Amino acid sequence: MENSRKVLLVEDEPNIAEAIQFILSRAGWEVIHHAEGRDAAQIARRLQPGLVILDHMLPGLSGIEVLTALRADPVTADVPVLMLTAKGLPRDREAAERAGATRFMTKPFSNAEIVAEVRSLTGAGDIAGRAGAESGNVTP
Repeated sequence: MENSRKVLLVEDEPNIAEAIQFILSRAGWEVIHHAEGRDAAQIARRLQPGLVILDHMLPGLSGIEVLTALRADPVTADVPVLMLTAKGLPRDREAAERAGATRFMTKPFSNAEIVAEVRSLTGAGDIAGRAGAESGNVTP
């Protein structure tokens, strides 16, 4: 599978991770899940995904710390990163932008929103049907 179809999801909330994996898998992406900040940058380096979806608040290391490590590594410096957060405060968005987030999305979000963002960030269209993947919402 080409790397643009590979997504590393770093999310510690099992229900959200499962929902995102299901939605994106149905839309044609290969989703690799990791549940904590520790080792996330090393996993991204090894996998070289087309996109990292990164929760802001993680055990081990924060999403901002992971993002900083990704941007400091020449192998992952240019990988698009979609930051997810349940906290939609301006300071959270600003911290993510300063650390190098490509996009920022607050929870809850709709299935259509996450698919559209991933499609945009990876430059890849759906290879599976979109009808089932784009209905409903994902909530924290």
